[in-house]
Parts: sequence; structure tokens; C-alpha cells
Amino acid sequence: MVASRVEQDSLGPREVPDSAYWGIQTLRARENFPVSGLVASRHLIRAYAWLKLACARANVSLGGLDARRGDALIQAAQEMADGRFDSEFVVDVFQAGAGTSFHMNVNEVLTNRALEILGRPRGEYREVSPNDHVNRGQSTNDTYPTAAQVASLLALKELRTSVEALAESLRRKAEEFASVPKAGRTHLKDAMPVTLGAEFHAYSTALDRVLESLAPVERALAEIPLGGSAVGSGVNSVPGFRCRAVQEYARLTQLPLTVARDPFETMQSRWPLGAASAWLRTLALELIRIANDLRLLSSGPATGFDEIRLPEIQPGSSIMPAKVNPSAAECLDMVAFHVVGADAATALAVQAGQLEINVMMPLAAYEVLFAAEILTRYLPVFARTCVDGITANASRAEKYLLESAALATVLTPKLGYLKVAELLHEAERTGRSVSTLLVEHGLLTKEEVDSLLGPAALLRLTQPVP
Repeated sequence: MVASRVEQDSLGPREVPDSAYWGIQTLRARENFPVSGLVASRHLIRAYAWLKLACARANVSLGGLDARRGDALIQAAQEMADGRFDSEFVVDVFQAGAGTSFHMNVNEVLTNRALEILGRPRGEYREVSPNDHVNRGQSTNDTYPTAAQVASLLALKELRTSVEALAESLRRKAEEFASVPKAGRTHLKDAMPVTLGAEFHAYSTALDRVLESLAPVERALAEIPLGGSAVGSGVNSVPGFRCRAVQEYARLTQLPLTVARDPFETMQSRWPLGAASAWLRTLALELIRIANDLRLLSSGPATGFDEIRLPEIQPGSSIMPAKVNPSAAECLDMVAFHVVGADAATALAVQAGQLEINVMMPLAAYEVLFAAEILTRYLPVFARTCVDGITANASRAEKYLLESAALATVLTPKLGYLKVAELLHEAERTGRSVSTLLVEHGLLTKEEVDSLLGPAALLRLTQPVP
């Protein structure tokens, strides 16, 4: 038999495992929402812990909470922030609207730890109440979106580091491949030459540009609804609580958090989470494009481009011996596809706000945090197992380049578009080179052909025109 205690809420009494710091409302949530087995992100737990710590300190300093209870709650919240109670957050991510279930999970854990600190048994809520004391001047309606936005800021900060590291790996490859000329391709057809280095540098620049667009998203997330209580008015909070709590929260998180300019708007709208999700989607789309280019450039070797070789990290087939697949790039695609799908779910959740609250915010918070987490985890792995070990197949790239009829584009200033097109069609029909036909038809001398289509000229063609 598992030892239990009896707790009571507005629906009546229930037995709760005596070993649990969570309480009766968490028990009901576990029973009501056994959906996925997924639980809250560590970032959301930390963000909520610091939020409750900030609120307890603000309430004690302003007389909204007595020092004895307040000090116990402050200690409990600090322990929660340190990760002591991570296993106590057992509510499924798919839960009651607005996040009330998870919020009460937080309140009950802090309450029962505070009771323990005060030498009282868990569940003795007359002494310390999850609603009256831990939740003083607060509501799920303002604390959950606040914690979700702060958690997103923390997650995006970690992700930024991973994206920067991948961009740097691509830049190193760009330097390594700077003198490897190759055929460019547009519409997957032969086009003017580039260098392999230029292609890789463009990949790193794309990631840099995505990172540059993150700043306005972070500013939006930093404007928080904390202190709005039920609908934005701050009902049941002591005067000065809103500003004091936000200031303390900013200090604890070391984030530039600000009081909402319109407390009612920040209760109604979850557009900052939508903006974070959209940014993650943009990043995912660029990563998909880069991963697919690497897959294409490494295709073959006998029947594909084979201009680069990816590291062989594992056998690629259960039936074809020695076959090696672009496994790391394939995994990156799947991670990024999930991020794009998460954005669709987040968009639906964000638009679902009605009047003074958006009850779908637990879904939006989960999708944003999960998307950021899987990218944060995998991008350094992708850099290490794929990008850092890429090698150039320079001979194959040169072969394609020299065989490309697209090089004749440089002839158009001298001969005109239609004449060059005529030559290209003749070359394709007869199997003879454009260079040979130019001399035979008396259009250019051999020296002129070499100056326009020779190796030195080809390398010049890969450089951007000022």
C-alpha cells in the first residue's frame, strides 16, 4: 500500500500520495488529461520558478504576504529554480485551457515544500495555501503567458548559440573551398560558374540574416503580462505589485523584461509566441534548403553530382553493401519539418484567443519550446557529424564546369543573345564544343576564345562584380 494523505479542493476530498509534493488539483489533471505522456519543458519550469520567487519577494516587500510564509515560499521557489522538483511536474502538456492545471501543479509543489520548511505536514493548506498565499495577486491568466514568454526567451538564447556555431562551421568550409570553381545551377540546369566556397559562404550568411531578425521577436517576448491577474486589471494584488514583481523577475532571469504597455492587450493576445514560432519556422526553412543542397551536391557517386563528399557516419542500407546515405542531413530535414508543423499548430492556438484570454496557450508554449529544443540539440551534432567533415571533389566539379554550355553566356556581349543560342544548339546537336565552333565559323580567334573561356577567365567569372 502506498502511503497517502487526504486533501480537499472545491470539488471535495481525495487521497494524494504522501510522497508527492504536488496535490489534489494536480491529481485531478493527471486523471483528466492522460493524453501524450509529455510534460513541461525545463525552460517553463525554470521560468515559473523565477516568476513565483519574484512574486513572493514583491508581496513580502509590499505587505501582501507575511514574512514567515513568504520566506518559506522564497526558499521553495529557489529550490524549484535549482531543479530540485523537476520530477514533480507531472501534468500532460495537453491539459485544461489556459494552463491552469500546470499552474496549480506549480502552486501545490511550492506550497507543500513551504509547509515542510515550516515544519508542517504536506497538504495542510490552512497554514499555507496554493491559492491564497503562493498565488497572491496572481492568476493563471497572467502567470502562464508570462512564464511561457520568458521560457521562450531562455530557449531562443540557447538556440542562438547553436545556430551561430553551425554558421561558423559553414564559414570555415567556405574558406576551405574558396578556390574550387564549379558550375552554378539555376532551375537545376547548367548556369554560370561559382565557387564551392561561395555556395557555403552563402549558407552561413543565410543563418546570420535569420539571427539578425530575432531581435524584434525577443523584444515582443520581453513585454510581459505579469501583474494583470485575472483580466489585466491586477485585481487582488497590492498596490505596486505589478512593477515590483516585473523588476524582480527581470533581475532573476537577467532578461530585459518590461511591464506591459497595455495590460489588457497582453492578456488577450499571444502574438509574441506566434512571432517566436514564425521565426523558428523561418530558421527551419533555411535549414531545410541547406540540408537539401548538401544532399544533392553529394548525390551519387556514380549517378549524381558527387561534387562534395559527406562524412560516412553509418551504413545506409540493410541490403546494398557499402551504400552510405546523407544521414545527418536527412535527420536535420526531419527535425526542421517538425518545426514547420509546430508553427502551424502554434498559429491555430494563437488565433484562438477570445475576449480577455487565450485558453490555447499551453499548446502554443509547448510547440515553441519543443521546436527550439530539438533545433538546439541537433544543430551542434549536425555541424560536428556532417559539415565539419565535408570534403570537395574538385575534379568532378571541374569536369562539370568545363562541360557546361552555360559558359557561352560570356559571349553574348560580343555576339548577341540569338547568335550564342544558335551556337549552343549546334553544339548540342553535333556534339562539338562551343570553342571549336567559334573558331571554325570565324566568330573569334583561338586567343579570344581562351581569354573568354580559359581556366583563368573561368575563375574570374566566379567573383562578384563590384
